[in-house]
Amino acid sequence: MLLTKDHQQILLGIAKSSIEYGLQTDEPLRVDLTGLPTELKDERATFVTLQKNGNLRGCIGILEACKPLAEDIAVNAFSAAFKDWRFPPVEASELNELAIHLSILTPAEPIPFSSEQDLLSQLQPGLDGLILQDGNKRSTFLPSVWSTLPKPAQFLSHLKQKAGLPADYWSDSVKFYRYRADVVR
Repeated sequence: MLLTKDHQQILLGIAKSSIEYGLQTDEPLRVDLTGLPTELKDERATFVTLQKNGNLRGCIGILEACKPLAEDIAVNAFSAAFKDWRFPPVEASELNELAIHLSILTPAEPIPFSSEQDLLSQLQPGLDGLILQDGNKRSTFLPSVWSTLPKPAQFLSHLKQKAGLPADYWSDSVKFYRYRADVVR
């Protein structure tokens, strides 16, 4: 689903408002869906990425759609600003320096593969978001991560490490899923 420019601006406004609201209340903005376009009420999985001076400042999301798009953006924007354990909570003085990027995900689909080499040959750099799952270990990289890890083998080894596994890890029980993302800036 491609969103119109108006829809994108509404979502960016919701994300920023949720961060502003969070600074005052320590809670995400509650979105009133009344009057919003139908496309923003559809259940979608999203990630919200915050950058400051070109550097990551927070990134939180969910991989499975469970709430309306507008609500998911509000919750994830709040969480990216205040709940990403890698960073201190955003302060009011930073608000105007933040770049907000929204990733609206397609449903994840399993990737059938016979070996690690087979999996690597199927990856589409720049397009595929990838989920690794093995037992209770799970991690994902958004398609935008290809800009810093452009080679499939490199992308995969870093994804394994993100899941807490060795870079050369392989198992018959490991599963991979792919998704795409529409990015709104």
